[in-house]
Amino acid sequence: MRFTSELRLDDGVLEREFTFGGIPGILWTPASASAPAPLILISPPPLGLRKMYPRLAGRARYYAAKYGFAAATIELPGSGDRPRWAAAEQARADLRRAMEAGEPVGDEIIDALVLPLVDKSVPEWQAALDDLLSLPEIGGPVGYEGGVISIGVRLAVVEPRISAAGFFAGSFVPRSMLEEARQVTIPLQVLLQWDDEGNDRQAALDLFDAFGSKEKTLHANMGGHTGVPQFELDAGARFFARHLK
Repeated sequence: MRFTSELRLDDGVLEREFTFGGIPGILWTPASASAPAPLILISPPPLGLRKMYPRLAGRARYYAAKYGFAAATIELPGSGDRPRWAAAEQARADLRRAMEAGEPVGDEIIDALVLPLVDKSVPEWQAALDDLLSLPEIGGPVGYEGGVISIGVRLAVVEPRISAAGFFAGSFVPRSMLEEARQVTIPLQVLLQWDDEGNDRQAALDLFDAFGSKEKTLHANMGGHTGVPQFELDAGARFFARHLK
């Protein structure tokens, strides 16, 4: 991991951009800490870190300034400045065509859109976690939140260093992920926008039902994809405080 920039923000949080293996990312750490900080991995949607920066930084800075967490994000494959990925571009085009035509989004399109992204992203997140946990200012435990929910499901199954996860139910879910969800046992908090125009509500509820965790909480709010209530930010932070502190 190589840091490429460093900026002390007005709330005292230190923001550093980094790169590892050609993958860009951003790390936020608290202004001061008496011990290595717990870490939250904040996964973006596949829209590019620059486009999503305000949302990502807002959450990370809140966690760092108010709760003393470190937070990090990395660019997903085929997003932002990373090389274009022909199969992903085709899958997105097929999705747009189906939605514009008012047709159901079939399993074949969902699988082509999501499963290769999961396969590529999860090892990258694990490699990033290796490097982040080697830093003296970060000591774990580790939480995960956001992004494409299927990436989080896979990570929760295969990565034992993740102790708790906050999922956003706002992306398409391949049917095969239901079986993986049954293997998830860590504490979960799942956020669902009830009227999300791009999300299959029933698929999200089926996924929540499938999770094998003894502690799992569903926060369902009225409104569309971008209408998440502001209080959910603190609800997520308090969830991580219970499990990472």
